[in-house]
Amino acid sequence: MSTIIIILLVVGVFLYLSKGYKSYTTNYQEQFKNFSVSKEAIEKSELGVFISLVAKVAKADGKVDALEAELVGNLFTDISRVFPEPEKTREIFKEIFNEQKEFNDNIEALAHNLKNLIARDQQKQIQMMGFLIQLAFIDGEMSRSEEEILITIAEAMEFDPNIYHNIFSQFEEMMKNYTSPQTSLKDAYATLGVNENDSLESIKKAYRKLVREYHPDIIKAQGKDENYLKEATAKTQEINSAYEMIKKAKS
Repeated sequence: MSTIIIILLVVGVFLYLSKGYKSYTTNYQEQFKNFSVSKEAIEKSELGVFISLVAKVAKADGKVDALEAELVGNLFTDISRVFPEPEKTREIFKEIFNEQKEFNDNIEALAHNLKNLIARDQQKQIQMMGFLIQLAFIDGEMSRSEEEILITIAEAMEFDPNIYHNIFSQFEEMMKNYTSPQTSLKDAYATLGVNENDSLESIKKAYRKLVREYHPDIIKAQGKDENYLKEATAKTQEINSAYEMIKKAKS
């Protein structure tokens, strides 16, 4: 595949993400409009298998934190809308997620199954892989276990490695851009609303609470306008920068 095509595909996934999760509705509304909603049927569907893989990535580092839970919750709500019984479907997605997050011995099989279900549809592959990478990055850092699971999924899906690394690099760069220099350590503490004597654990809780409020990915999912999104992005940059400065000072 040419470099130009790879770049266009990467741009495409970021345009998709910038619109929030509503594109799931657009892509799947027709496909699932007559779907008979049951746990067994949803588990076998491409979106059910995708939710199982989402669970693996979310729990990769041993826990599903608040940011990941909120992003996943938004996903449940939006993709449930493509089914005839949205509320029932959402509860089934939640049940599948909670079951699948508890073990990792079927990741490769699930990813291989998803590859077959979407019949090598590259747009769907990019859409889903983009979400999984975004989920791993949403708390501002990528753990080794998260990265290993993503690689396992990508390889089992026979996902183009060049596209994968481009998407990964784009998110990595985006997270770096969320950090900008603070004028002083005092400003950093003020930004997070914490004190110098607070423990790093309590500071981390304050940081995560603020990110949940201002993170652009969550703001997009809430359907806020572009001006609000720009302000939230700038605030997230400030919050991340403050937290990084405090972590370094306390280490």
